[in-house]
Amino acid sequence: MLLAVVSLVASLISVGVSWAIFPDRPATPVADDVSFDSAKFYETHARANAARGAAQAVLPGQPLVPKPVAGMTQEQTNNAYIVVEVARQMNLPERAMVVAIATALQETYLKNLANPKVPASMKLPHEGTGTNYDSVGIFQQRVSIWGTPEQLMDPAFASAKFYTKLQKVSGWEKMSVTNAAQAVQRSAFASAYAKHTTTAQKIVDELTAND
Repeated sequence: MLLAVVSLVASLISVGVSWAIFPDRPATPVADDVSFDSAKFYETHARANAARGAAQAVLPGQPLVPKPVAGMTQEQTNNAYIVVEVARQMNLPERAMVVAIATALQETYLKNLANPKVPASMKLPHEGTGTNYDSVGIFQQRVSIWGTPEQLMDPAFASAKFYTKLQKVSGWEKMSVTNAAQAVQRSAFASAYAKHTTTAQKIVDELTAND
């Protein structure tokens, strides 16, 4: 009997110590330090604005939106174009574009997804739905961590948020695409980004071919 009581007390102490050391904390939100102005970006990038679905006057000799690349649909190409243009606006190298595109290919195959678990996202323009936690948008960024539904369902803002966190990863420029993407996303499937590297590079090459 005494042995059982001692065992129970020891167990309770162990649980208490474990709770004190490893409390069940919610995920830490990503600081809202993105200085990127997506409204101004769209205002000054007519093709990017058209790519997100805004009506634009067609300029003579210039297509309204980029033609589909690397076997992507028009919607996927539009999103990829915005991801690339945001990198340019932020003066980031091509390597950052490839990391971002590979990430979006893995997360949503470059589709801007709403989430029924985030009702506000369902009221915004979207190209399908996902149900992973409270993740939304082309990068499946969580509303409880990354920003508001309105921000994260905007491909330009979501891209800027991704790039801002990527820039804070020490030595990301020399990392593999997989490791750089994982450093930002913290995915449960860390190696999943690798299979998209070649396609991501092709998409970036085709979207920047006329530079």
